[in-house]
Amino acid sequence: MGKVQLFEIRLGDSRVVYSPGEPLAGTVTVRLSGSLQYRAIKVSCIGSCGVSNKINDTAWTVEEQYFNSTLSLADKGVLTAGEHNFPFQFLLPASAPTSFEGPFGKVLHQVKAVIDTPRFSKDYKCNKIFYVLCPLNLNDIPDIEQPNTMSITKKFNYKLVKSGNIILTATSDLKGYIVGQAIQLRTDIENKSGRDTGAVVASLLQKVAYKSKRWIYDLRTIAEVEGSGVKAWKHAEWKEQILVPALPQSILQGCSLIHIDYYIQVSLKSPEVSVTLPIYIGNIAVNRVPLSPSRSIQHIPSVVVPSAPPEEEEAASGYHPMDNISIPTKSHSQQQPFSYAPGLSFQEIRADSEQTGSPNHPTLCLSTGATVPYYAEGNVVPVPTASSLILPPEYSTWGYPYEAPPSYEQSCSSANSSISNGN
Repeated sequence: MGKVQLFEIRLGDSRVVYSPGEPLAGTVTVRLSGSLQYRAIKVSCIGSCGVSNKINDTAWTVEEQYFNSTLSLADKGVLTAGEHNFPFQFLLPASAPTSFEGPFGKVLHQVKAVIDTPRFSKDYKCNKIFYVLCPLNLNDIPDIEQPNTMSITKKFNYKLVKSGNIILTATSDLKGYIVGQAIQLRTDIENKSGRDTGAVVASLLQKVAYKSKRWIYDLRTIAEVEGSGVKAWKHAEWKEQILVPALPQSILQGCSLIHIDYYIQVSLKSPEVSVTLPIYIGNIAVNRVPLSPSRSIQHIPSVVVPSAPPEEEEAASGYHPMDNISIPTKSHSQQQPFSYAPGLSFQEIRADSEQTGSPNHPTLCLSTGATVPYYAEGNVVPVPTASSLILPPEYSTWGYPYEAPPSYEQSCSSANSSISNGN
């Protein structure tokens, strides 16, 4: 850098995570081996979002800016040899969205500094990225503490002339979770046929929608657990849990270009049938209220009223009583949830403004990546899956004609009609 030996931005108390509405203070440090003439020394605080049509491309096709403030630290003059420190302070707007970084776009907050030198001389620039987290309090979402249930009935044919029904019902204990929390999942499968089913698979899915010239959907499996199939004429119950790994929160409040949704998908491989439960991932855990026996997840009745075995089967084999059995789990496929931030503990975050902005609470650093936080260490990759709904890791076929799962509101509004139609 010639005369400039050091030109950097240091944030107060070495902080990197801030809350909307907080002051951001720091120092611009310049160390020179000789005198340097300058026209101005300025520092800017910028928050913006950019989206691209190509993966990992920073040539944004669509952008939006949230704030851009500039301070003049020194006017025209000469800096002598040695070290010079210029303090600054900005007030982050209350509307600043949470930081996010994904393959097709990012919400980026940074401080930039520049030494503007006379004509024909080289300007000097540096920048410092910081992260904003607007915690999502799950308790602000209506009915978040209620169990989440979806059921579907599918009629299928086998052995050319025979037919049967599968009733698949999935229930989660809540509609929202935080990182490190276990999703308690119960699945009921009524196999009203003379054919064994394939394996049952429960997956935690992440859908990130990027608004470019058209919507780009990045859909991937975060965690997956597989259970055994169900024998003919059996009513099986499968209880499992999925531990929520490090994930960005569901809602980027204030950002109109990137939308994040999560789903629990339970599916049978044969016959092909699945149900999808929309859920939220937040930062402040649900305040659990003890459920009465009538509301307990163990006593939730099936949404679909069971029907008698198909007439074809009844005529051929007579009536078949439905035996109740439990499904064993075959395999788990999940990221190491505690490998991304050494020493991080998953204590519940209190809705305390002082704690929210404190650097001593690293739990607030969990929303800075597409599937893992910015602070991830090692090779943490999405769990591979054979499901046709999940795009491959290279994203070579992203976007149209693939369709992402519906939004939370769409799922809730269409649930009753789907169940009543038996599809």
